[in-house]
Amino acid sequence: MSDPAPDRRIDLAIIGGGINGCGIARDAVGRGYSVWLCEQGDLGGATSSSSTKLLHGGLRYLEHYEFRLVREALIEREVLWGIAPQIVRPLRFILPHRKGMRPAWLLRLGLFIYDHLGGRKLLPGTSRVNLAQGPYGEGLNADLRLGFEYSDCWVEDNRLTILNAQDAAERGADIHVRTRCTEARPLPGGGWRIVARDQETGAEEVVHARMVINAGGPWANAVARDLVQRPPKGSVRQVQGSHIVVPRLYGHDRCFIFQNEDGRIVFTIPYEDRFTLIGTTDRDYPGDPAKVVASEEEIAYLCALVGQYFKRPITPKDVVWSYSGVRPLYDDGSSEAQKATRDYVLELDDAGGAPMLSVFGGKITTYRRLAESALERIEATLGRATGEPAGWTGRQPLPGGGFAPRGFDAEVRKLMSAYSFLTGPEATRLVRFYGTRAAEMLGDARGRADLGRDFGAGLSECEVDYMCRTEWARTAEDILFRRSKLGLQLTPAQIAALEDHLRKDVRQRMTA
Repeated sequence: MSDPAPDRRIDLAIIGGGINGCGIARDAVGRGYSVWLCEQGDLGGATSSSSTKLLHGGLRYLEHYEFRLVREALIEREVLWGIAPQIVRPLRFILPHRKGMRPAWLLRLGLFIYDHLGGRKLLPGTSRVNLAQGPYGEGLNADLRLGFEYSDCWVEDNRLTILNAQDAAERGADIHVRTRCTEARPLPGGGWRIVARDQETGAEEVVHARMVINAGGPWANAVARDLVQRPPKGSVRQVQGSHIVVPRLYGHDRCFIFQNEDGRIVFTIPYEDRFTLIGTTDRDYPGDPAKVVASEEEIAYLCALVGQYFKRPITPKDVVWSYSGVRPLYDDGSSEAQKATRDYVLELDDAGGAPMLSVFGGKITTYRRLAESALERIEATLGRATGEPAGWTGRQPLPGGGFAPRGFDAEVRKLMSAYSFLTGPEATRLVRFYGTRAAEMLGDARGRADLGRDFGAGLSECEVDYMCRTEWARTAEDILFRRSKLGLQLTPAQIAALEDHLRKDVRQRMTA
């Protein structure tokens, strides 16, 4: 019996819609390759929405002599701020010095290297902070008198994934969410036959691809071993990182990075105006990545660690939300999870004229450079296409990012001028989400009534429908805890109302 004709013939079939899969899709389609991507859940729904939301060089990686990785990440902070200034913003971190921990001279040396290793241009450098005087010692223990302040950046992690997928789709990539790849087998003449099933409708699609990109994240081993049946040489080390959110611990806008006696560090970051984000843990996780949750032990650990630095104890009862993700680190044989490399490794298997490139490890800060490295392998295997040159993704803005890194406030004023019914905080949130595309989302609205139902915290029916239409959102969790964090402000009744609205939308799409 002959093989049924494929629905499409494409260059690249990407399995996995996290930040690495979507980053590779954007770069590849921009360079002229035809791209098809499937994600079994929501885009960025696993690891890529469970980070500490930081674009950082990794100050502690200097202790492990990972200078290339740190330099690459430090450079990328300002590159990503430049192409996505709506979702990236600078942060100032304070590293308090405490006797018995790393000596002050070592901290100064590390921060000097951190300041100069990555060619910093826009972000301010390191300075000393007197915690005994001024606002930054608010609530801290009295023995914390000296600190060192340095720069890194914040990023809305899931939105970064979505923006890469949006740009890829607008350039011609075929993006499928909640679609599981059920078959991937080599074809006799070279290339691959891929079968994918839509998990909402049950519909199947068949594509023939010249090359497969295994960007399965925590599932990369399973994709290579079970689906493709090519056990990889390398492997993923599953490391769990959990975070907690508590009511705001202090009134200023600085973040803290605290050292612990076990060698771990933890961040406290002002979060969504009214809260503080605390994280992260680092421990090996042997279970199903889809079922990872912050354990009671991890929550207690984070509370106790941070509580050592503040006058007021922090307990698990203070936690208003927690989240956890599995980092798919490359297994380099490190004995401790926190010492495992955060660098990425790409493994090419070209057996039988059916090439597969597997992605292991990486971090959100360096996703774009990982994609560029993947494209080098793709071009060497398939030949160069006729599109953008290498490096274009660091020069052309992501959707909504067409303004200067320091032009955020001007965009807010522009939006308020065009839509006079918006308050300052409302306009700020919309620019933070959508950048220059906030006006596209609001359309020709002239008042709040034109935005439809208000589900709470300013989330309108108009905005919900825009997320579903342009950002692949399907569920309340997609909208409230990945695309945004508005779920922290909505009541259970408001969340239920949104879920009901979305169920009706899904039924309408399935019967259309």
